[in-house]
Amino acid sequence: MVKNNVVVPEIKNEGTATTMPIITVDQLVKRYKKAEQNAVDGISFDVPSGSLFALLGPNGAGKTTAISILTTTLAATSGTVRIAGYDLATQPHLVRRQIGIIFQRPSLDLNLTAEENIRLHATLYGLYPYRPFFRWMSPAYRTRVQELAQLLEIQDSLFKPVKTFSGGMKRKLEIVRSLLHRPAVLFLDEPTTGLDPISRRGLWDYLRQVRAESGTTVFLTTHYLEEAEGADQVCIMNHGRIISNGTPEQLKAELAPSTLTIDAENRDQLRSELQHLGQLCKEKEDAPFTLTSADEQVHQVLRQIQTPLTLVKTQSLTLEDAYLRIIQQEM
Repeated sequence: MVKNNVVVPEIKNEGTATTMPIITVDQLVKRYKKAEQNAVDGISFDVPSGSLFALLGPNGAGKTTAISILTTTLAATSGTVRIAGYDLATQPHLVRRQIGIIFQRPSLDLNLTAEENIRLHATLYGLYPYRPFFRWMSPAYRTRVQELAQLLEIQDSLFKPVKTFSGGMKRKLEIVRSLLHRPAVLFLDEPTTGLDPISRRGLWDYLRQVRAESGTTVFLTTHYLEEAEGADQVCIMNHGRIISNGTPEQLKAELAPSTLTIDAENRDQLRSELQHLGQLCKEKEDAPFTLTSADEQVHQVLRQIQTPLTLVKTQSLTLEDAYLRIIQQEM
């Protein structure tokens, strides 16, 4: 759903997405002291339970402020937010029990082992009573840590100092730590920044596993647009406002339609036929014809053309193409 007069609606089918929103944001506003305008300017959206939701936007768009509010690290100026049924303003302590967070910059103690970092986190959040040794911790804690460590393949490094870990290993450890209490929503704030391509792909493979096994809702901010291609819903912010909202397919179809390039030996006949079909196309001298339309229209045109074709080439544009066009329209 969208309430800002914008369109609403792989990780497709990886989780257990439903129509019931686990996050509801209604007219959220944040204005910093002495600021001339709102950093977040009355945004509203819903996030279905079990979905992958991507919040995108250029630097300064307001998405970092928005996610800081949703994760209870920053107070809103006005508006309401409910997460997993709890009101963010009046029940922040209950909201925190329902969320896990992976920040852009790792927040690990490099001098502790991986397990000691997890244990410290569990104690600070009141998940388990602290004990000075792993073997003295409760059986429930030890079982949960071993399960997650095995899922993310860091079980062999669980008792090694974090300072010996690669960037990808640190991210895996942060996932283990954030999932320890089985959160309903996992917030990922630029989770793959600084990771090499292999580590990035590996991290998303593990996140797919987590979603498939637990149905966790994932709320993502990223500058890597390909990471949002498989999102169930994409919300684009700029200047503190939501300027577009929908599935990746909707955004691409509406703002970055497919391109069809065709050619024939008898170009005059093909040109006449295209004009008869009401197709406006770009044509340069001694060059193929290029048509821009939605995927369904492209296939419909091809079925109607009778002139023998010597070239048929389609190009579906990406979410990044759609994103850039949306942002450029706002400039």
